[in-house]
Amino acid sequence: MSDNMSREEAVQRVAALIKGIKFCMLVTQTDQGRLHSRPVTTQEQDFDGDLWFIGGKDTEWVHDISQRPEINLAYAQPDGQNYVSITGRARLVEDRAKLEEVWSDFYKAYFPEGIDDPNVQLIHVDTHGAELWESSGKLASAFALAKGLVTGERGDMGSNETVSLE
Repeated sequence: MSDNMSREEAVQRVAALIKGIKFCMLVTQTDQGRLHSRPVTTQEQDFDGDLWFIGGKDTEWVHDISQRPEINLAYAQPDGQNYVSITGRARLVEDRAKLEEVWSDFYKAYFPEGIDDPNVQLIHVDTHGAELWESSGKLASAFALAKGLVTGERGDMGSNETVSLE
């Protein structure tokens, strides 16, 4: 965590960067020890240090989480040149009230029986920390890149910071 940033400030900063990003890439480790990424839908809730997802009990990624719960989530907002990589520990949860809270009709495409589909799995991620890359904007990034190409000097492509969410 930044020396002068509290947990609450770190959570607020991450929340501001990932707000409105509908999909992120979830990275799990397979039975063979390989890393596997796939897109997952971010719930439309305010980030408070925890993240929630819905998956299928019969999917590889839910199996991976049940065996090796340490995961990574990669959020990208290319238009704003902002990127967030979150580490955490995922767990499979049976909580009907929470499932109802995060459920949307979007999931009917994956679960034909709706919220009562026996394949629905609620996943909770307790976040450990995040790496943040923030740019000062698209124009500034383009200028820094062009300057670096012309001068051979490293351009300022924005800031990178590691924050603790524990």
